[in-house]
Amino acid sequence: MSYTVAALLGVVAAVLVDLVVLRTRLVLRAVFWATYPIIVGFQLLSNGILTGRAIVRYDPAAIVGLRIAYAPVEDLLFGFAMVLFTLSVWVWLGRRGVQRTPAAGEGDWLLARLRRRRRARQSAAAPGDEH
Repeated sequence: MSYTVAALLGVVAAVLVDLVVLRTRLVLRAVFWATYPIIVGFQLLSNGILTGRAIVRYDPAAIVGLRIAYAPVEDLLFGFAMVLFTLSVWVWLGRRGVQRTPAAGEGDWLLARLRRRRRARQSAAAPGDEH
């Protein structure tokens, strides 16, 4: 199997997992497509470094030959499949309540510490209010 075929199968599998298996439907959301270019930018940067410095090499017979930032275009397909699959599983688990708490921001250690200090100051100031 060529790298191109494997990359295309990865994309098809990830889209099927998103739409049919987990039913998260991320590929149908505008927010997914609006934020995906950020991921692609960093993927091209890392791929460019790895392939441009010949740390990673590809068999020319296994790829289409089109390269973006030194990396074969198939890397973008694999990256898409990995990101979509990971996000689909994450959303699916979140909908089922897996680690639902602490909610965003509530689990932050610094915020919790600041809240405790504020409560301690408020309770310490309450008895001193009697003049």
